[in-house]
Amino acid sequence: MVSKHDKHIESLCDKLRSEYDLILCNVPLYSSRRRRVAEIDILGVNEKYCDVFEVKCSHRITKARKQLNKIRRLMSGVRHTFFYCGNSEELVKIKPR
Repeated sequence: MVSKHDKHIESLCDKLRSEYDLILCNVPLYSSRRRRVAEIDILGVNEKYCDVFEVKCSHRITKARKQLNKIRRLMSGVRHTFFYCGNSEELVKIKPR
């Protein structure tokens, strides 16, 4: 059974397909000790940059901002980070802190 969160991820991926060379979903990030420390909901990749999308079912932008800042610290080469609210289908660009 597909969860509501996964349906929102699929919906956003379909909207983003034309903008990126490669779209990856549910990408795990590991620490140097091989522990899983974060998961990227959607990673949009082009030749020169990549964008990270955090998907939430409801409008929980504070939690998304915290997760995106952590991902930005762990990963290099991230151009923009975005929050996507599945219920309202709202996409918000999150500025780094």
